[in-house]
Amino acid sequence: MDESGRDAAHRAASDAELIAWVDEQDNLLGSLVRSDLRERGLIGRGTYIMLFNSVGELCVHRRTLSKAIYPGYWDVAAGGMVQAHESYAESAARELAEELGVSGVELVAHDHFYFEDTGSRLWCSAFSAVWDGPLVLQPEEVLEARFLPVEQVLDEIRHKPYCPDSLAALGRYLRARECGVAKKL
Repeated sequence: MDESGRDAAHRAASDAELIAWVDEQDNLLGSLVRSDLRERGLIGRGTYIMLFNSVGELCVHRRTLSKAIYPGYWDVAAGGMVQAHESYAESAARELAEELGVSGVELVAHDHFYFEDTGSRLWCSAFSAVWDGPLVLQPEEVLEARFLPVEQVLDEIRHKPYCPDSLAALGRYLRARECGVAKKL
């Protein structure tokens, strides 16, 4: 299968996943197919995993052009929608392994918050992890990835398209870190 066929097949499978459907207080209402959840403007659950290396650089990656939301944007977190049968932590571990090939690391939970933007209504849980090994990128979702100093990432977001939902998670993490609430890496 060529690259465009692989991307289309992945997108179709992704749109058909059963996603946790929740209310405004993050109470589970059931599950819905991802595309239905998005099209009907209902609330789902999402995870964000900020991956740092041991010197404190943040992994940023560029999303594929076939993504339904924010195609081609840069992202400061691995992550995605929580499937119907998963906890936030289970989803975070699955997404980190799928997107960046990172597994067996400690995931530190940092925040739980609501995010809303055009085409996206989510209850979110943010995590962080530390990894110095190789990255194995999921070609259907990630075009490229690199570790950058956080200051450089904060500069880049002013002139490159970055996903606003993961930027919200990063911003909350950095504010908590400044207050001594989040672990400083």
